[in-house]
Amino acid sequence: MISRRNIRVKVMQTLYSVESQFAEAGSTGDAAGKKNLVPPANPEPAKILQKQFEQTSQLFVYLIHFLTELGQYAETNARNRASKHLPTREDLQVNTKIARNELLLKILDLPSWQKAYKEEKKYLPENPEILRKVFMELMESEKYQQYIAEKEREKKEEKDILEYIFTDLMLANDAFTGHVEEYFVNWDDDAEMLNVLMTNFLNKPATYNFQELMSKEKWGFAKGLLETTLDKKELAMDYIKPKLKNWDPERIAVLDMILMRMGVCEFLFFETIPPKVTINEYIDLAKEYSTPQSGQFVNGILDNIHKDLVRDNKMHKIAFKPS
Repeated sequence: MISRRNIRVKVMQTLYSVESQFAEAGSTGDAAGKKNLVPPANPEPAKILQKQFEQTSQLFVYLIHFLTELGQYAETNARNRASKHLPTREDLQVNTKIARNELLLKILDLPSWQKAYKEEKKYLPENPEILRKVFMELMESEKYQQYIAEKEREKKEEKDILEYIFTDLMLANDAFTGHVEEYFVNWDDDAEMLNVLMTNFLNKPATYNFQELMSKEKWGFAKGLLETTLDKKELAMDYIKPKLKNWDPERIAVLDMILMRMGVCEFLFFETIPPKVTINEYIDLAKEYSTPQSGQFVNGILDNIHKDLVRDNKMHKIAFKPS
């Protein structure tokens, strides 16, 4: 399922999008050359965030769909070769073991998967040529030859071949990732998250409910973190600015500032999250999504703010309520 780290990434992206829109609207000039200081219409940040999670869910469904189609393509390939005008002996003896992969069949039988695919089917792209190309690469791989050479079906091997297809033939295939990028604008942002989701799913598919990829509790955390960071921006900046010393706030990476504000809000308003967890999470996100120096920078600022809060006996977390 979607983790709290995934949620923080989506909140960060939503904040960046919302505040970028505001900044652009606030910097447009009128006929007299003056800045337009009227804020733009409320872009409803919670709806933007919800849409992002819906896009992630749709992409997840598509990746699983492509994986299952790829496995079943073995039977299509066998039929095509057998129907040649002059089929060879090899054409008539194509191994279709992958099509009856036990894990693959288990996935296809999941009621929640069937419902999710039915709901998303009309929105998902179809590209038979990409499917064929990836399958041909699979057939030529040593891993696949070893798999079909084994007459028995072992649970581990059934899972390993599907993981191999996903990581080594789908994610590592430029044609496939280019195809996905064309249809899913969130691919670059979500690729790593979906890699983890898929790995976890293949390990325990029965535990996944596609209608509840994010629980109510996690959606509450996501929405709360977004609204808190927006509503308490000035308060968070009151803690951050004194720690910047010789740094000009206007020259600090936008994502660094957003991540630090999110971190301060977690310190103050999220009762169940230990400060150490908060600091480590935002260090990792800064390293991954901002500049090479951002991890160390965010670490220093948040750590100092945390120490001050503890020293001044202000680490009394209270649940945030939107104003």
